[in-house]
Amino acid sequence: MAGDDRRALGAFGEGVAARFLRDQGMEILDRNWRCARGEIDIVARAGRDLVVVEVKARRGTSAGYPIESVTHRKLGRLRILAVAWLQEHQQWRPDGIRFDVVGVLVGTDEPSRVRHVVGVTP
Repeated sequence: MAGDDRRALGAFGEGVAARFLRDQGMEILDRNWRCARGEIDIVARAGRDLVVVEVKARRGTSAGYPIESVTHRKLGRLRILAVAWLQEHQQWRPDGIRFDVVGVLVGTDEPSRVRHVVGVTP
């Protein structure tokens, strides 16, 4: 898959994930937040908790389901990025921090399917 196609698929998946999370009652605080150490796909608020979300989108399952591609290394990096995000946004102190993964399986002839894994351990 070419770089532009991959970016478009990622952006589409993140949009689907953001709508899904909003429908679940979360407030989206940031999308594609970047710093020198990396990027957080979605930063959300669930009640008084900060939710750091990694989104993976795929067109099919030949290489596995989207959430299967999230590594422990990536989750560890999300912990570092969450600290950086909080340092930049000191006006809000959450009661807790949670790490979620949202997998989006993009269908060509059917609606996209979303799988939300709550509270993964980095």
